[in-house]
Amino acid sequence: MKRFRFPLQPVAVLRAHHEVRAQEAFAAAVRAYLKTEEFLAATRARVAQFEATLTAGRQGRFSGADQGPALSAYRQESATEASSEQAMVAARSTMQQRRADYLAAHRKVEVIKRLEEKARATHRFECAAEEQRTFDEFAGRRSQVAKSLFSS
Repeated sequence: MKRFRFPLQPVAVLRAHHEVRAQEAFAAAVRAYLKTEEFLAATRARVAQFEATLTAGRQGRFSGADQGPALSAYRQESATEASSEQAMVAARSTMQQRRADYLAAHRKVEVIKRLEEKARATHRFECAAEEQRTFDEFAGRRSQVAKSLFSS
């Protein structure tokens, strides 16, 4: 029985390598997205705290001198919130792109795996047929020997 040799083995190795790299890139993008999401949540908490502080300061006697620095800090935090929201949206789109890249690489690996499985099945079938032919040939020769012994 001859050994199985898959002619696309180098392609399978290369595609598996690309899949691993795409998976690592996707994992890095997920981590970056989660980090920006956490930063946005922290920024929103600080903005809410500033809003509560500003609202509480307006309940009693209003002093513009006291509210000026607080309003300036609130505006700065609001700008930080907007920029972190944009960063989160960018990180989400990057993550989705990396996910699509990973899925494409995974599909390519699966195609090669299916091709290899089909090639292995064909090889097994051919080997089984060859083995059966050998058995038939052996049985035929044995039958001929038996006939020649009885005919003499």
